[in-house]
Amino acid sequence: MSRVEWERQYAAAEASGKVRDADFTTLSGDEVDPAYGEDKGEWPGQFPYTRGLYATGYRGRPWTIRQFAGFGNAQQTNERYRMILGRGGGGLSVAFDMPTLMGRDSDDPMSLGEVGHCGVAIDSAADMEVLFDGIRLDEVTTSMTISGPAVPVFCMYLVAAERQGVDIGKLNGTLQTDIYKEYIAQKEWLFGPEPHLRLIGDLMEYTSAKIPAYKPLSVSGYHIREAGSTAAQELAYTLADGFGYVELGLSRGLDVDVFAPGLSFFFDAHVDFFEEIAKFRAGRRIWARWMRDVYGAKTAKAQWLRFHTQTAGVSLTAQQPMNNVVRTAVEALAAVLGGTNSLHTNALDETLALPTEESAEVALRTQQVLMEETGVTNVADPLGGSYYIEALTDRMEQQAEAIFEQIRVMGQRGKPEDYEHPIGPITSGLLRGVEDGWFMSEIAEAAFQYQTAVEKGDKRVVGVNVHTESSAKELEILRVSHEVEKEQVRLLQARKAARDDTAVQAALAEMIRVAQGDGNLIEPMLTAVRAEATLGEICGAMKDLWGSYREPARF
Repeated sequence: MSRVEWERQYAAAEASGKVRDADFTTLSGDEVDPAYGEDKGEWPGQFPYTRGLYATGYRGRPWTIRQFAGFGNAQQTNERYRMILGRGGGGLSVAFDMPTLMGRDSDDPMSLGEVGHCGVAIDSAADMEVLFDGIRLDEVTTSMTISGPAVPVFCMYLVAAERQGVDIGKLNGTLQTDIYKEYIAQKEWLFGPEPHLRLIGDLMEYTSAKIPAYKPLSVSGYHIREAGSTAAQELAYTLADGFGYVELGLSRGLDVDVFAPGLSFFFDAHVDFFEEIAKFRAGRRIWARWMRDVYGAKTAKAQWLRFHTQTAGVSLTAQQPMNNVVRTAVEALAAVLGGTNSLHTNALDETLALPTEESAEVALRTQQVLMEETGVTNVADPLGGSYYIEALTDRMEQQAEAIFEQIRVMGQRGKPEDYEHPIGPITSGLLRGVEDGWFMSEIAEAAFQYQTAVEKGDKRVVGVNVHTESSAKELEILRVSHEVEKEQVRLLQARKAARDDTAVQAALAEMIRVAQGDGNLIEPMLTAVRAEATLGEICGAMKDLWGSYREPARF
């Protein structure tokens, strides 16, 4: 490819109105080109997309400001969503509380003390209705960060849309659904791997056929990095998980050029500025090449690595928390210069509690300052061609490819091309790595090495092991009242008493009948959700059938 081809693509985008009518000059008023590079080199919008997916860069469309939020009950979170959208947020991202993440109802004894504390409590479709009250689901893209019980929560989202009168075929958003990263890092699963993969395959089939714009999988590296991995491990484990889901789709007979555009990714933006930019650039390059050369994707959209980024929660410090505003801004800038498609910026107080409205606004404004004032939207891949960035990008690719080979070899029975799992070779390696504790031990070692370096002072953290003097005052933090849990339990029990319990039990029985065969579970699950079956009842019924999963002990 070449500059000539890029110029053709850019001119076509401009002619079709895909370039924004905006001021693309420096602060001093000097005109800048949409992109820069060597005539015969790679340009933005050209395979393997190291320099970005689009010839126009952010001149075509800036990244989506998608702030992650959820706390207390659905009504409280709805108010926060209205604040975010009213002040310029471009999309929603739902944070669920721990009982919801574990597929439990708010009145489950195991939920005691946890309802509404790390996200919003969602027990049934009625809660989902309240969560999006006054927010048309066909007019806003919505991301939901949940994996274990993702499919029943997705069904509640669809039913909430139906009750708004929305055509579900027009919905656009993302469901995390990434069970591999749960086994690798976050540890929020319900069953063993096989039932989860069954549900994910059903979801991929359903959305591919009925909700073409919706992305049923957001393959998450964020939680892997937050658990202590290196940047290369985050990139490699995440992309390998993505390859596993591609193999799952292919095993279901789906067309890779149809379902692959529905896969998106979710990365961490940590504080090592240049390394993070290189990670994002290498990720696009690797994904495009594997999708074309290994999995046979022919279209550009099926080869594109689309990703959301969240700034690094693990980089935030309780000491001198105002410094977290600076850390978040640097991390956000790295994500933008790396070409992220959407972005969440953490609030300064998130290391202590859920963000207050004031700190959430500062986090939102951080993105808006970057977008509106710094000129970063003017030029695509502005650091492309930097000797340092290009060397880091190449090194990140090499490190990731070495890890892919380790995963592939783990999946062999003992000789090449003889794999343990029928879905595919990467799937076989992923499952073996989970069962053997390989991923966990690799991440633990990386985390130990970093923490040792901090404690020795080799890695310096302002306010923690250097520049510790401070005049900072104690922050006011958001506290979720115990009354929220009491009210949520009361409301849930009232809804259970008012519904048609016979219809609920019949729908759950039909769902389990389908689960015992090989039919798609989405429609029977939707029927149960429409009858106001709760998350705990749906997940409990499936646990009765499939059992639960306990990670083997490791020492």
